[in-house]
Amino acid sequence: MAVLSSLLSSCTRLFTPSRLRFGEVAVCKRIARLSRTSDTSSSSVDHLSHGLERYKDLQKYFSRRLRAAYRRFSNTPDQSVVCGRHHVYFIESDGVYRMDKRRGELEPEQVLNLGQVPEQVENVGLDNEDRKQGFQWSVQRIRLSPQEKHLAATLKTNHKEEPRCVVVRLGKRMSPLDPSHIVCTLHKVFSFEWATDEILFYTTLESLRCSSVFRMDLTSSGSRITSVYEEKQPDVFVEVALSRSRKLLTINCNSRTTSEVLLIDTTTTSNLEPLLVQPRQLDLLYHVEHWRSWLIILTNGVPGQEYQVMQAPLSEPSMFSWVPLFAPDPGTAVKDMDVVGDHCVLVARTPSGELALIVIPLAHPKEAYTVQLPSWACAITTKKPAMGDQRSVLEFVISSPVRSPVPYCLYPENGLLLSGTENGSSSDNQGNYTTTRLEACNQDGTLVPVTLFHSVSVEDLRRAPLLVHVYGAYGRDLNMEFCPEKRLLLEKGWALAYCHIRGGGERGLSWQRQARVEGKQKGVEDLQACLHHLYSLGVSSPSLTALKACSAGAVPVGVLCNRHPHMMRAVTLQAPFLDVLGTMEDPSLPLTLEDREEWGDPVGNPNHKLTISSYCPLHNITPQCYPSILLTAYSGDARVPLAGVLKYTERLKNAIHTHFTMNPKSESEPAPNIVLNIQPGTDHFGPEDFEFMLEEEALELAFLYTELGLDPLRRPRKRKR
Repeated sequence: MAVLSSLLSSCTRLFTPSRLRFGEVAVCKRIARLSRTSDTSSSSVDHLSHGLERYKDLQKYFSRRLRAAYRRFSNTPDQSVVCGRHHVYFIESDGVYRMDKRRGELEPEQVLNLGQVPEQVENVGLDNEDRKQGFQWSVQRIRLSPQEKHLAATLKTNHKEEPRCVVVRLGKRMSPLDPSHIVCTLHKVFSFEWATDEILFYTTLESLRCSSVFRMDLTSSGSRITSVYEEKQPDVFVEVALSRSRKLLTINCNSRTTSEVLLIDTTTTSNLEPLLVQPRQLDLLYHVEHWRSWLIILTNGVPGQEYQVMQAPLSEPSMFSWVPLFAPDPGTAVKDMDVVGDHCVLVARTPSGELALIVIPLAHPKEAYTVQLPSWACAITTKKPAMGDQRSVLEFVISSPVRSPVPYCLYPENGLLLSGTENGSSSDNQGNYTTTRLEACNQDGTLVPVTLFHSVSVEDLRRAPLLVHVYGAYGRDLNMEFCPEKRLLLEKGWALAYCHIRGGGERGLSWQRQARVEGKQKGVEDLQACLHHLYSLGVSSPSLTALKACSAGAVPVGVLCNRHPHMMRAVTLQAPFLDVLGTMEDPSLPLTLEDREEWGDPVGNPNHKLTISSYCPLHNITPQCYPSILLTAYSGDARVPLAGVLKYTERLKNAIHTHFTMNPKSESEPAPNIVLNIQPGTDHFGPEDFEFMLEEEALELAFLYTELGLDPLRRPRKRKR
């Protein structure tokens, strides 16, 4: 089990396609409900989008190029496959299928047909606009019961964020057109796990908050549901997860600064009452895995420390019994933990920014060793083991923004690392590009990591367009999974920079702590230092530079646009969080109370209000010449109220108009284009439909090429010999 997921998946203003837990189908999205301050029904948002027409022709061109790029990399490893004892289960657009591992020559058998799942249920209605666009279910995650008697799958619609869990009875041969094998349907299910073939534990999601755990017992006469746990604190998010051994089910209760775990023994059906590991304490974070009669605990131990591994007897799990097992070297940030056989395997980021695996023999922890991953690896996804698989092997895939996923296997017993493809990648995947890891020095002396992707030498990048990515919030690493769009840009001569500013998690827990609440300015200073460093190395120039950010990543970008608008020519913001002050002053919004640990409390703390007021992108717009900005927002976004995006757009346009009106000499400056693209009915994560997603990416590329004055048909410069 990837244990850190329980903390990282609690609701945030986060935009990333990362999994709820590494190796799963997709991130389970939050319920979408609009801010009460804005009228943004799908029938009334069309007139709000404007400035898009000038990019239409180029958008069509890039739509064709992107479609070809996605086709070229369509054979990448599929981590959504779930292995049962006798079958392999996988997700298609119309449902869930399986193939018999013992008789591979048979055709796939459909076990869940989404067409048989009824549309209309309580709280899931479609308005006329939704019906015009078409109703469609999509499968989020699937879980198999221990003996493969039942399958549970969470579904969502393409217009409403009401997750639904469907429980299916598995037989020898099943008819997908017969709905009788659907045992029951549960509404608003977020996380779920089978304890036995007849007992399912799950959490429910209400207004972006998971606080309730339930148990469903399947009986011969139907099903019985009982309450197991109810969280009282409004800033705590609750999930259920199954240990890798499948012998323990954990109830993980996490806030930004606390952890609390309860255990349920799945090996006995007589007692399924939760056992508390350690009561929550401020700034104490911990996550547990199971090994024999012990708990393996990943924890920061005491406030201010980084993660280390501890051990405690299962019979006495409280903190008083925790014994130190392993502490990583200074500068090494632990990103995840698995227990594989008799070994604990840590996913870590080294001081140089590269990914590595640290293997700890649990019987002899002093013999821990490190397995280096390929230097190009930027993202790692571990795979859940197949049921009944007794092998001590960790399966995972690694990728980078411009390199498609490559499967690997690690055998902890001897440290053997094997690639699932020849030489670790195909020739097309390797490409002709370089990954360069840099460090930019901030004004306070902090070294900020920068990952640069380029197809020519750094010395030849002066005239290359540059796309800079940034996030820096909630202790989350900047998303660096593979994206065909990024590969296309690289092949067309762009340089891609990923700035790992403070507030994220790239360099451990302290990296986030330094840029929380009153330290938020440090993330902005880090971004400015990164741009200065790139320009000083001869990488591009401000007139050829664009910044890209999503959700909370829009804060440092928006601040930089207000303070130093001439450092870049264009900006793209997706689901942007821009009204920090207004949002954090409204406790009725679903994330405000939980987010006080990240942004501060402007209502109850005057210092916090002064700090937020000093940098909030919306409240610091001034008359000046801004870069061109493309804002993509979604009417169904509950995390980032659409009202803030609309206010920001209006104030920005007014400020630019005032600047050009009051300064006649500014006529020589190119007037920026402020483009607003509002998509109706889509939640914070954007469209799931491939065609809609493709059009959104194509519009972004058309915007970048137009605003930077680039010719998409011009061939990139050749590398000098």
